Amino acid sequence: MFALNLNKIPMPIFYGKAALIDYLKSIKTPNSTIGFVPTMGALHQGHLSLMQQSLAENQNTVVSVFVNPTQFNNPEDLSKYPRTLEADIEKIAGLSTDIILYAPSVEDIYEGKVLSQEFDFDGLENQMEGKFRPGHFNGVGTIVKRLFEIVTPTNAYFGEKDFQQFQIVKKMVSKNNLSVNVIGCPIYREPSGLAMSSRNERLTAQNRADAALIFEILNLAKEKFKTNSAAEVKEWVEKSFETNALFELEYFQIADETTLTPCINKISTQKYRAFIAVIVNNIRLIDTISLN
Repeated sequence: MFALNLNKIPMPIFYGKAALIDYLKSIKTPNSTIGFVPTMGALHQGHLSLMQQSLAENQNTVVSVFVNPTQFNNPEDLSKYPRTLEADIEKIAGLSTDIILYAPSVEDIYEGKVLSQEFDFDGLENQMEGKFRPGHFNGVGTIVKRLFEIVTPTNAYFGEKDFQQFQIVKKMVSKNNLSVNVIGCPIYREPSGLAMSSRNERLTAQNRADAALIFEILNLAKEKFKTNSAAEVKEWVEKSFETNALFELEYFQIADETTLTPCINKISTQKYRAFIAVIVNNIRLIDTISLN
């Protein structure tokens, strides 16, 4: 199954939900809390920072590693997504052997029916990522809801790089009356400013260095938004990428932080956020920054 000697990893590892559920029942007490960090593996320091926060705030922490097929609208993207479970286990164990790992198969999660549930996220799903990745957020909602049902966490931790996903999960929890606190955690960045992502591993060293431009432009856009309209900032960002052949700008959007609707006229009492998706050497990178 793995070259890794699991006998040397003194942490609980489960590949099936039934065994995990039984184990969590056995350690649960009336006052204990479960923190949960759902991941698709290919773990980096950003993931580990979520785990650290969960460890600090809960008696028990569960981490899942599962590449969810229903949230990929592009089959090629799914096939190329890095799967590095051995390395992931070593990284988690290096952080804490108290973490409970759940690494299920597709069959264990979907039981022969690899289909997305249909969700209504009150329009959050129609913006940005939803426009360019049809069905993506139904897949996200399906897997997160299923994992929440299995793990029954008190608190669940999500990185704010995927801010739209974070808001989608909060909406799903609210509309389904699930008793879990969804906690957003700051973006973990490389020294260059590039947002950490599992996809970064597919970039060449030169591409990785060049991609630091994405965060540079976001910071400049934030400054420009203080004195310019959203439309003017958007036009400036689009022109900035037009002059660089390495990048293909998929979208840049300034939106209300809560509703994710595009900003037309600035309102001083509202919080705004800039969202961006850029393709570098056929690898799609996203980032976001608060503008207030």
